Amino acid sequence: MQNIIAIEGLSKSYASGFQALKGVNLDIRQGEILALLGPNGAGKTTLISIVCGIVTASAGRVSVGGFDTVQDYRASRALIGLVPQELTTDAFETVWNTVSFSRGLFGKPKNPALIEQVLRDLSLWDKKDNMIMTLSGGMKRRVMIAKALSHEPRVLFLDEPTAGVDVNLRRDMWALVRRLQQSGVTIILTTHYIEEAQEMADRIGVIRQGELLLVEDKDELMRKLGKKQLTLSLPEPLGALPPGLLSLGLSLAEGGEALSFSYDAADASVDVPGLLQAVQDAGIRFSDIHTSQSSLEDIFVNLLEERA
Repeated sequence: MQNIIAIEGLSKSYASGFQALKGVNLDIRQGEILALLGPNGAGKTTLISIVCGIVTASAGRVSVGGFDTVQDYRASRALIGLVPQELTTDAFETVWNTVSFSRGLFGKPKNPALIEQVLRDLSLWDKKDNMIMTLSGGMKRRVMIAKALSHEPRVLFLDEPTAGVDVNLRRDMWALVRRLQQSGVTIILTTHYIEEAQEMADRIGVIRQGELLLVEDKDELMRKLGKKQLTLSLPEPLGALPPGLLSLGLSLAEGGEALSFSYDAADASVDVPGLLQAVQDAGIRFSDIHTSQSSLEDIFVNLLEERA
């Protein structure tokens, strides 16, 4: 798949000595959804701001669609739509005018049909003549997305787009994100809702203290770092495990009313049928079997703890 963004050796240091980014290298594929995860202050917003030309890097280079973001700023920026965390709109302007004005800022000719479609897609059409100040926080967030889409960008940055948004609005937004991806738009999002990243993203990047710890295809990350747990419910509590089962990695759980076995999801050598047979051979009967696997949130938390 062709890359639309190339980030090479990107660093950002401030006069205070604080280093917000440390030599970040990242290629972003055309048409993918990339989720950037990290705690507050990890460098996610700084990274986005540099790519969008809002913040100047201390070192490194960025290109968007083949255009250097410093040497060819106008050409690169025209390919980008940005939805920042902060709701920054003209409170006394109407929805229609503010979205149309954003399109004009990029030198695009008037296109009322396109603006109408964007507003309809975001359930804003019935609010088109309302002043921004009269809208709810969720609706203002939608207006920010509409502004970012008004000039038909090829890349869309969503910096915590669903923060403070109710469930229904969040669902509508993600439906729009899917449609945009299907039309070829590349989407990079930061989010604190890890379940959304798990559901939506093609790849996951994890940032901590200005360093990009990893970037992996979501499914591969889940396969490599996910843990599975097998739980056997017992009809009667068990006081202790036979030594042979302890050596296999089994342990008592739930006050002796269950046996538990944890293993790497990617470990092909794990013999679950053999394990179950060993339990039966030891004279232990079980009434139910339950399996679970680590969520992306579990993996994220473990990664941060391991690299602390």
